[in-house]
Amino acid sequence: MDFALTMKISKATIEVLIDRHPVARFASLDTELNIHQVPIVFVRHKNIFWSPVDGKPKSGGELSRVRNVRKNPNVSFLLDSYEQDWSKLWWIRIEGIANIVEVEYDTNADIADIVRALRCKYPQYQDIPVLRKPETLIAISPTKMISWCAKTFEI
Repeated sequence: MDFALTMKISKATIEVLIDRHPVARFASLDTELNIHQVPIVFVRHKNIFWSPVDGKPKSGGELSRVRNVRKNPNVSFLLDSYEQDWSKLWWIRIEGIANIVEVEYDTNADIADIVRALRCKYPQYQDIPVLRKPETLIAISPTKMISWCAKTFEI
């Protein structure tokens, strides 16, 4: 197997992977420029990526990723797939500018659509609130996308 011949993932395949992939690794910087990285769930709506602060148990207070975005909006998140067969490896890194959105979703049509999309993508949200109080989402406007795969594949 020759990994020197690595490929970028086609735009069409990237679109499918972004819409279907269940988890991403979200990276932000704290005030001392230390990297903070956590797994997130997300959906894309009108070319913005949205990640909720949901009703899963939290340690309390404002989440580090929310606090970090308020101080420094430059973020990155990674979608990837690991396989024992390394010829099937791939990743997509999206860099962007994040914004904290606090809104009552039932008063905003776009946010209501985002909440519906999250419920559709993640059946777990039938039992867990998509948004906890205060209703908060991280909106990420992509500025750069980089992809890699060990060999060409299509979905």
